[in-house]
Amino acid sequence: MQDMDACNHLKKQLDARTNVPPSAEGEIWWCSVGVNIGSEVYGKGPRFTRPVLILKKLKYSAFIGIPMSSQLKVRDDYYILNFKGKESALMLSEIRKFDSRRLADKIGKLSDKKFK
Repeated sequence: MQDMDACNHLKKQLDARTNVPPSAEGEIWWCSVGVNIGSEVYGKGPRFTRPVLILKKLKYSAFIGIPMSSQLKVRDDYYILNFKGKESALMLSEIRKFDSRRLADKIGKLSDKKFK
């Protein structure tokens, strides 16, 4: 079982966060996704993070993101992407709205051509 108590403590810290890092569409960030239930995607490590591609900025404090995985699966809901010389999978079935306070560290940005 995932450590939901630790994740809830982190969620309270993120909720109180006042500084939101500037971000843009096409960027990939480590994002505190949290611990979820069942087959929902979850983060790993002490900050419960995983890479997320910013698909669409909604406003300064929110965006639509696509969580990523290093496990490459041949499925209709996975899109394999080469980024910085490494293949990753965009988990299309996990697209959702994120609050920008969940952003931890910027990994990089896709080229305009690759993003389109």
